[in-house]
Amino acid sequence: MVQTRFPIAAVALLACTATASAQMLPPPARPAAPKAAAPSPRAASCHNGASFDRFLADVKQQAVAEGVSQRALAEAAPYLTYDQSIVNRDRGQRVFGQVFTEFSRNRASEGAARNAQARIKMHAAAFARAEKEYGVPPAVIAAFWGLESSFGAELGKLHTLPSLVSLAYDCRRSEMFQKETIAALKIIDRGDLSPSEMIGSWAGELGQTQFLPTHYFNYAVDYDGDGHRDLLRSAPDVIGSTANYIATGLKWRRGEPWLQEVRAPTNFPWDQADLTIKLPRAKFAQLGVTYPDGRPLPNDDLPASLLLPMGRTGPAFLAYANFAAYTEWNNSLIYSTTAAYLASRIAGAAPMRQSAVPVVQLPLNELKELQQHLVRAGFNVGKVDGVMGQLSRTAVKAMQIKYGLPADSWPTAELLARMRGGTAQVQPQATVR
Repeated sequence: MVQTRFPIAAVALLACTATASAQMLPPPARPAAPKAAAPSPRAASCHNGASFDRFLADVKQQAVAEGVSQRALAEAAPYLTYDQSIVNRDRGQRVFGQVFTEFSRNRASEGAARNAQARIKMHAAAFARAEKEYGVPPAVIAAFWGLESSFGAELGKLHTLPSLVSLAYDCRRSEMFQKETIAALKIIDRGDLSPSEMIGSWAGELGQTQFLPTHYFNYAVDYDGDGHRDLLRSAPDVIGSTANYIATGLKWRRGEPWLQEVRAPTNFPWDQADLTIKLPRAKFAQLGVTYPDGRPLPNDDLPASLLLPMGRTGPAFLAYANFAAYTEWNNSLIYSTTAAYLASRIAGAAPMRQSAVPVVQLPLNELKELQQHLVRAGFNVGKVDGVMGQLSRTAVKAMQIKYGLPADSWPTAELLARMRGGTAQVQPQATVR
């Protein structure tokens, strides 16, 4: 769960949901141990010019200081090699334009929900135990399990240690991946996995719910009683560990909801639709928000936010305190909303209401242009890349308020035209239903 996925206009491609799995999956095919490759000279700039070998010696020394044994270091040694292709892949991450309805249609379909429900029945004892011990509903665990690896069908095919140590030597996220490298060594030292068994994604994520090594070391539990925490092959360990991480690491609130679809009236004060604004459900009811079928919301004080992943003409949800666990798991608004929506579907919620009006999505080049205008207006939008994350959404809302437009944080052609300094006709854009 590397927190570098992309919100609003782009999101990393995820594996399709598979249809079959067993209680104990066969181990992934193990590629040969990696061969050492020449390190990139440019990568050493943040390490005072140290070579990769010198840097690696320092990492090993730090690992020993944190309790990693010489035995574990010796086992890991053949895999602690630099791989420039991993660094290139990290720097060249590509995104594609998909809005929430497109992404959720593929990843949170009726078939995906039924598949997850079948997994819950298949592993009923482990799910029941996890819910009792950690308070995390089976639907929440199963949604992440399906999205992250198609229930173990897509675990990745690369050795973990070369990925981690290469990204640690590179300067983009060096400190983060030094910690992840040492955590992986601790997993080996604890006896959960051998270096050759550590096979996963190119970014070093491991197991059927794609834990970073720090999460694996801190939250993995032995739910099948074999003395190991095996998140690659043991379904009970995956279920228990994922529940532990959600409850303990992400602060899940037992017995509380996470996301519910609603319908907002056309005269709703759209500037109040924001994850940073929390109102009692009774207040939303006063403002005309109902369930999709028109039923009234409960007249209570449970705080929630009105989430509009595609603006006022797209789907609308009440996001509760537990929704923060989803945005912590993955900071992409598309992914986190899809995961929460899928969990609600697994738990029995009705399918999402279809929008009566197509939602217009600006193309990537115009999203970048809009961000450039926002920067010139004095806003911090992070990287100008067409990815409308929280900073960009906040800036969009501020400019919508300035121009008297509906302040729903959704980037529109009208806002872009205003920020261009005129109302020149904008070319028709793609619509999404």
